[in-house]
Amino acid sequence: MNAKAWAVLGCCLLLLIAAECHKKGKPPKSTGKKAAKEPRGGELKPLQAAGRLPAQALPRHQPTAQPPVKAAGPPVLLRVLGPGRFQAVAEALALRAGDTLELRCRGRAVRWSHPAHLEDEERPRLRIKHFEKYSQMQVVNATAADTGQYSCWSFQCLDTRCQDGEDRTGKTFIFFADPQELFIPTENYYEVLQLRANRPTLLPCQVTSPLARVTLHREFPPEEVPVDGVNISYDVQRGFMIHRSQPSYAGSLFCIASLDGVRQISTKYMLIYINYPSSPPKPTVRASATAVQPGESFNVTCTVLGEPEASITFTWAYPRQQLGRPPYVRERAALRRQGGQVRQEAESTLYVDEARAGTQGLYTCQAQTLEGAGSTSTRVRVLPAPAGA
Repeated sequence: MNAKAWAVLGCCLLLLIAAECHKKGKPPKSTGKKAAKEPRGGELKPLQAAGRLPAQALPRHQPTAQPPVKAAGPPVLLRVLGPGRFQAVAEALALRAGDTLELRCRGRAVRWSHPAHLEDEERPRLRIKHFEKYSQMQVVNATAADTGQYSCWSFQCLDTRCQDGEDRTGKTFIFFADPQELFIPTENYYEVLQLRANRPTLLPCQVTSPLARVTLHREFPPEEVPVDGVNISYDVQRGFMIHRSQPSYAGSLFCIASLDGVRQISTKYMLIYINYPSSPPKPTVRASATAVQPGESFNVTCTVLGEPEASITFTWAYPRQQLGRPPYVRERAALRRQGGQVRQEAESTLYVDEARAGTQGLYTCQAQTLEGAGSTSTRVRVLPAPAGA
């Protein structure tokens, strides 16, 4: 064969191979049944939807990222049950008269709060000891009169700098039940209270047992006063609170407590209605420094002088608040005498750590009471950083 014949033969072989490959690549003929529809992205196949495949075959849902939750630290206030035995105290605790109360508060520079009469007794039953890392308080041979709020707190701020967790408090309300004293004993048979139109009025019918049933009564005409939870409410730790003072509430009121077949009458409260003109609070605000260096800490304090036991709510507005940088805020209230009158001094202090350019600006405090709201502001400037810093 010559070269031309060989070329023709080679082309024929190539054509046969290509035809065979095309024949093998054809899709199979339909058998009359519809092919199963392939699931789209994110859909489950019928077996998966029916739950007949193992769980790992199912597409996993990707949870939305959640911010880490800060673990709660150990309780600040503990009850000592015995040598080496402690118990975290609840919001309220019921004991019996004659028991010994022993509390331990974690922290340094601890201060305690307790019923005031415990410090005025000739034979003190209150014992407080301070140690390096905790403080311990003991009340021996407790009586019904010792019923009340017990709390502790420790401050570990250096100058004006405070960090999270350094101002720790713990509190509990302790009942010392006495079957002969359903109400906390008092020396007053009658007590005069001002029923003011500008704030709530508290009738402190405090019981020694949280199980006692307490009702409110009027002396003249003799009748039970309805407690609806709106105009008048009852708190087992505080007594009856008249939220909306009205002239019809004036007069002589008293409480009756009953428990296990025993009924007792409380102190009688003579309510005198006084119509006070409403006026919003007038807060004052001051900063520890009006100009601070970068990285320096400072605080801003808002103060309101008002009637004793008046409820005040503080709200702050400060630079970069929308970014969610949480401030450290501490509030306190104390009574002081001014111009021959007893006034309540309420304070709210906003602490700012490590001043920077973004913390410069206006700091506004708003104080809210039943009479309305008042606000005031002060400006804090952050000085330029030193050259070469």
